[in-house]
Amino acid sequence: MADVKKIATRAAYGEFLVEEGAKRPELVAMSADLSGSNKTDGFEKAYPERFIECGISEQDMYAQAAGLALSGKVVCASTFAMFAAGRAYEIIRNSIGYTGANVKICATHGGITVGEDGASHQTFEDLALMREIPGMAVVNPADAVSTKALLGKLVGTPGPAYVRLGRANVPVIYDENQTFEVGKAITLREGSDATIIATGIMVSEALEAAETLSEEGICVRVIDMHTIKPLDAETIVKAAEETGAIVTAEEHSVLGGLGGAVAEVVVRSCPVRVEMVGQQDTFGESGKPADLLKKYGMTAEDIAAAVRKVVK
Repeated sequence: MADVKKIATRAAYGEFLVEEGAKRPELVAMSADLSGSNKTDGFEKAYPERFIECGISEQDMYAQAAGLALSGKVVCASTFAMFAAGRAYEIIRNSIGYTGANVKICATHGGITVGEDGASHQTFEDLALMREIPGMAVVNPADAVSTKALLGKLVGTPGPAYVRLGRANVPVIYDENQTFEVGKAITLREGSDATIIATGIMVSEALEAAETLSEEGICVRVIDMHTIKPLDAETIVKAAEETGAIVTAEEHSVLGGLGGAVAEVVVRSCPVRVEMVGQQDTFGESGKPADLLKKYGMTAEDIAAAVRKVVK
């Protein structure tokens, strides 16, 4: 997919904030000393009176975000995923989740593709942690188009949400006319031999894997599960019934993320073979994103191998 346009989902988030800020005077953006990295700096320049720089104090930022939301504001509060889901978890749980505050936790730099920043900044636990909080929507867009569309849906819906955004440039999969609904997966490719259910940056890898497998005579369905919670159980069960095997693909631990969520549905409603491609209960390390994806088994090649295994 070398000739495909590539944009980081964090960059699309920054563009969305500026565009949405013109429509919503109640929208407030916040950052924890990372506005250049999480792309909230554009909003800061456009609407300085509605931007709050909290410094390196993530817990304070999310506590303030809860207060602003409960007083009538719509808040997008951003830091790296490691510091949002990790460092500020208790504040997010009790001040945002428990109160149902209208805060969108827009966490950038998720997963192994943080790259050179290394293990301390690469989080593989965030989706699992956030989906455990009652009432918390959890969204992991695949590209720039879906990022903007899904953020638009979330900002227009009261209540807490966690949005996972990436550092690296990723292929643009969707055209501007595609419609999105939070909690409703998108089937990108039909197939009958097995299903790949992917999320985030792994969706483009899944499509590449499906193309490779088609040349071997294996017809694979590909589903973009952009919403981890509420999960589209209906689409999962339909895939299990019609294709008989599932491979999940995520730039996240196989424990508690997309793989775990899909397995929970399958074991209750239509037990089939499930293989999970993702971080295999290990920490990462510093390196180039592409090299790390390969080392830790999260490439199109790894997805294709998992499909061959379940089909066999």
